[in-house]
Amino acid sequence: MIQGSIVAIVTPMLPNGDIDYPAFDRLLEWHVKCGTDAVVVVGTTGESPTLTMEEHCAVIERCIKVINKRIPVIAGTGSNSTAEAIYYTNAARDLGADACLLVTPYYNKPSQEGLYQHFKKIAEEVDIPQILYNVPGRTGVDLLPETVSRLANIKNIVGIKEATGDLDRGQHVINLCGDRIAVYSGDDATALDLILAGAKGNISVTANVAPAQMHEVCRLALSGEKEKASLLNARLAGLHHALFLESNPVPVKWALNELGFIESGIRLPLVPLNEAYKIPVREAIRHAGLE
Repeated sequence: MIQGSIVAIVTPMLPNGDIDYPAFDRLLEWHVKCGTDAVVVVGTTGESPTLTMEEHCAVIERCIKVINKRIPVIAGTGSNSTAEAIYYTNAARDLGADACLLVTPYYNKPSQEGLYQHFKKIAEEVDIPQILYNVPGRTGVDLLPETVSRLANIKNIVGIKEATGDLDRGQHVINLCGDRIAVYSGDDATALDLILAGAKGNISVTANVAPAQMHEVCRLALSGEKEKASLLNARLAGLHHALFLESNPVPVKWALNELGFIESGIRLPLVPLNEAYKIPVREAIRHAGLE
């Protein structure tokens, strides 16, 4: 089972928007060195909506090659088109990904039965471990716990990233099907509490800039060391908030650029971080001891 701090990694870009593969390689090596437990590549934080199909697969392939089985690689392969999600999931399997992360179909607004049939179809078509991804604040659709429980009976659906930020919701999912699939937090601000309640880890934005610290928070939480985990997490609380002052990954890419890890590239319709938010992001970086 994949558990611990799972970075939802950015896709570094040059100022002209081209993918910066050397910077990507350096980030991946840094995460391995810092103890990051697994990598989610081309998820929301990786700007998957504005990558071409060729780029999407190329970034997955590059990640798998650089990581070279040292830690698990989870490929973002979801889509609001079931056929496209199957295509990406097949590609990730063929490239050697350890698992796939599949976001709920956005914009279409399918029913719960439609969501069930969508994920069931992908699982039946592609033999690779699959993690569901529920983030209604971005997709406009909510995968309800009862539907998750139905999907948990499908053998290669192995987890869910629950990104509502609602601890009661997360606890409900754990109670319903935590014995059949792994539940992961998808919200840095509440991740510690959800792990202490039985989640298996955190698919994290904050881990992009604080990989060693997030690994340690998750390790302590998974071992039940609540006080130590809480003390360390308190230093990261400002980052958990500041990295969402604008739409992810705008603040985290700015923070990584500020720290000298990547250049400033980001693709439209996203634009660089508003000047008004640079001071609070910089202060959160400083408070976390990252400078």
